[in-house]
Amino acid sequence: MKRYLKIIPFVVFAGIVFYLFPHYENNFSYSFEVGKPWNYERLTAPSDFPIYKTQDQLNKEQQELLADFAPCYVFCDTITSPLVLSYEDREALIEQKYRFISVLEDQVARRYPIRQVFTPKTAFECYGVTMSPNIVLDSVKTAQLKESILSVISPTQGVVQEGEKIIDTGELVTEHNYLILISLRKVYEQSNRSHQQKIFGTIGTVLLLCFVIAVFAAFFFFFSSRGKETWSAVIFFCFLPLLLVASTFLLMGRFVNTPLYIIPFAWVPLVVRSFFDARMALVTHLVTILICALAVPFPLEFLFVQTLVGAVTIVSMQDMSKRTQVVQTVGWIVLTYVVAYTAFCLISPTNVASIDWHTYIYIVLNGILVICGSYGLILASEHIFGFISATTLIELTNVNSTLLQDFAQKAPGSFQHSLQVGNLASEAAKKIGANALLVRTGALYHDIGKMLHPEYFIENQTGGVNPLIDLDAREAARIVLQHVEDGVKLGQKAHLPAIIIQFIRSHHGTSLTRFFYNTYVNSHPGAVVDDSLFRYAGPKPSTKEGAILMMADAIEARSRSLSSYTEESIWNMIVDMTDQQIKDKQFTDTPLSFKDLEDIRLVFKERLISIYHHRIKYPTLNL
Repeated sequence: MKRYLKIIPFVVFAGIVFYLFPHYENNFSYSFEVGKPWNYERLTAPSDFPIYKTQDQLNKEQQELLADFAPCYVFCDTITSPLVLSYEDREALIEQKYRFISVLEDQVARRYPIRQVFTPKTAFECYGVTMSPNIVLDSVKTAQLKESILSVISPTQGVVQEGEKIIDTGELVTEHNYLILISLRKVYEQSNRSHQQKIFGTIGTVLLLCFVIAVFAAFFFFFSSRGKETWSAVIFFCFLPLLLVASTFLLMGRFVNTPLYIIPFAWVPLVVRSFFDARMALVTHLVTILICALAVPFPLEFLFVQTLVGAVTIVSMQDMSKRTQVVQTVGWIVLTYVVAYTAFCLISPTNVASIDWHTYIYIVLNGILVICGSYGLILASEHIFGFISATTLIELTNVNSTLLQDFAQKAPGSFQHSLQVGNLASEAAKKIGANALLVRTGALYHDIGKMLHPEYFIENQTGGVNPLIDLDAREAARIVLQHVEDGVKLGQKAHLPAIIIQFIRSHHGTSLTRFFYNTYVNSHPGAVVDDSLFRYAGPKPSTKEGAILMMADAIEARSRSLSSYTEESIWNMIVDMTDQQIKDKQFTDTPLSFKDLEDIRLVFKERLISIYHHRIKYPTLNL
């Protein structure tokens, strides 16, 4: 039941997207921009219709007609000279750039320059008499007069006759053509659509949006193992696409000719790839641009360009080992936009003439937004959703950190063991496509609990003295088992990310401390043994990285006890250890395949052979 509740964020996602979706109330389905070629069939006027002026044109004409407009005032006092206004009212007139006012005297309106209107202070300075404001604004008369003046403005500027050609295929959309097309669209908007058409249009939009988001949710739950475990991942994968979709729809609603090349759609694949695999990054990006493509002009160009940008972003982020990687990725993003946009312009009928050079400025601004926004989104995602990025992992692998320095000083043998485990595990992770940096970081910290009591662990013992030998097997097992819980507490105290602490918890899974278990069973023949006293609390590993670390930890420790280091003995040891873990059902919660297991074994074999290769014995001098 809890798993089904995780569908709720996707339902909310769909609802918000539909609410913000630009709901066009007409069937004028053409997309066009000034300077772009007309990519449709020849368009002629279906009937006579006027050419509407733009809002800028109307505003300009209004300003010209009202340049000498004078607001109407009436006397509120018997004293009619001089004209006195409050300081605030006079300043408001000046701020609104009025040069005159009209004062009604004996049913006759007379105009006065603003300079002849006093405030109480200036009137006193001029006449030496304290005066109160004696005129007041007649707002009704002023509004009527303004409306009368503006009524002469026509909202149109010409008429297009029925059958007249508006634009032909391949022609550039000029400013004049743009006005005509906008006017034709307004005619469609003003025409009444049937109630049935509106219902069908709404149903179609809902079906498309719901289908895309449903496929996204299905893909997420089937292919993202982390999504099956945490609410944070579910909310993250709904929030990030919604951020870009909502920004696009709101900008389109606010600004008709929104330059789409300025919207940083690369945020989605870049941020998702910082925490998840390339597959999830690509699918999330495709869902985002598919939803936006339902509403943007030139959807084919939009989809083509944004798909390329998403793919380039993901490919260029294969190795996030440096902070500068984001900057390099943005460079590739900008280059992709430039090449794709230029190519689309060149294949248009008008070639170079269709290039809008302002678009290149938008593309550069897009790159700046990607750099600034991605760092902020990655940092916010780490703190809000508990994810961990490659840059954070790199910081955690710094062996000069306080925690790792303490580890190296207090338990040097365990620290060296952790380094070797990290080398083995990261090589295996690379081979099967797992997160090598993550598993190396987990390996560095997986045994930090041993530094509280290093003397009980053989890699830290000197002189062949093992204090556990003299203890009861159950007590010895309890001490060994305790290093996992101690490691968790140390990790939490050091504020290690949750995913690293999970490596500490799961690196032994629920396996047995076999040395002490076998010792106890052999010394108590026939007794019923409670194996929970010798078994780690777990949990079992749930990821490929966790399984790799568990295998690498056991194999590196076991390799130190081999009597001979031949290819055969190393291989037999690796197979024996991994088969034992499989038999103990330690990997049942992981997505490891048999192919992955075989590749991991071969990597361990190659690495251990290279470490324990035969060395030449140097001759001594005969003196």
